[in-house]
Amino acid sequence: MQHMNNRLFISFCLVVSLILPVNVNAWGEHGHEVAGLAAALKMPTDAPGFFHQASKRLGYLNPEPDRWRERAESDLDPAVKSFSPDHYLDMEFVPDGALMSAADRYAFIEALGQAGRKPSEAGFLPYRILELFQTLRIEFRLWRVTADPIKREMIEQRIINDAGILGHYVADGANPHHTTMHHNGWIGENPKGYSTSNKIHYQFESVYVQTHLQVNDVLPLVGTARVLAKPREEVIAYLQTSKSLVEKLYELEKKESFGDATKSEEHKKFVQERLAAGAQMLRDLWWTAWVTSEVRPVTNQ
Repeated sequence: MQHMNNRLFISFCLVVSLILPVNVNAWGEHGHEVAGLAAALKMPTDAPGFFHQASKRLGYLNPEPDRWRERAESDLDPAVKSFSPDHYLDMEFVPDGALMSAADRYAFIEALGQAGRKPSEAGFLPYRILELFQTLRIEFRLWRVTADPIKREMIEQRIINDAGILGHYVADGANPHHTTMHHNGWIGENPKGYSTSNKIHYQFESVYVQTHLQVNDVLPLVGTARVLAKPREEVIAYLQTSKSLVEKLYELEKKESFGDATKSEEHKKFVQERLAAGAQMLRDLWWTAWVTSEVRPVTNQ
């Protein structure tokens, strides 16, 4: 009887795990797909044909790193969650000058340690973006010089996969929640009375986006493609811009909560602009990886 009760309990837990929402993730699946597809549709025509043909795949792949975090996989899920710091950069915990002086995530870890901070407090988002960007540029360079059509096709598949995965982290960075310790409700001193709800993150990036935004709302706001002269500095500046909008997000939430019934055009404009900023940075990183892959860089970006 006890054995039967245990089996029923386990079955119940599995059912609940499938019914309940999966982890709260940046932009939710829909928002990530919108950002990825918008970036792909705005890629210059001079990009390789196989890349243009993969626009839907690039949109689909954008949420992929969040799909890996599946609570039903009880053995795998804790290990995958250990990579959660790749998805954010809580700038309040970053030592002054560390982002510019730490060339890689390991130097950044050392800088955090010297400041008495743990890596999980600050996060690694800019390093994850730059690591994948450099990987993509290497793959484009291999594609340029590979004559074997079979190998070339395999490189193309690798490029699309990694470009899509890169897109996830870039889109994460467009969400102000992913640049601050106030990522799921305001914490600490709160003189302006901002929301402390632990549902604000999900309501903003998933419920609101799912019910209010489509790719055509974002495409007109994505500007002309450009080659990033200094990708590292551009990525850091991009994240700093998101961080500067944290209070704006909370001010909007204070006026009217984000959700499926939100009416405010100001709220929609804010989210459109953030998704467009993510799509634009992603497209520019893809484009830069392609253009600069023609020549081997003298120094690391």
